[in-house]
Amino acid sequence: MSDHKFTIGQHVTLAASGSARASGAFEILRLMPATREDLEPQYRVKSRTENHERVVAEGLITLRKDAF
Repeated sequence: MSDHKFTIGQHVTLAASGSARASGAFEILRLMPATREDLEPQYRVKSRTENHERVVAEGLITLRKDAF
C-alpha cells in the first residue's frame, strides 16, 4: 500500500468516471486505506453542494489550486 498523496482539508476535483458525474470542489475529510480490489489509497470527500459524503480512489481526484 502506498502513502496518501493528499491530506485532510485539501480541496480536490473528481474526474468524471462511469456514472459519477459530480463536479466542483470537494474537501478531503478522511484518509482511508486501500481495499483489496483497489490498491491505491482512498479518501472520504464532501462537496458543499451535496448532503452526503463520497469515497473516492486517489487516481480519480486532482488537487484544486483554488479553495471553495
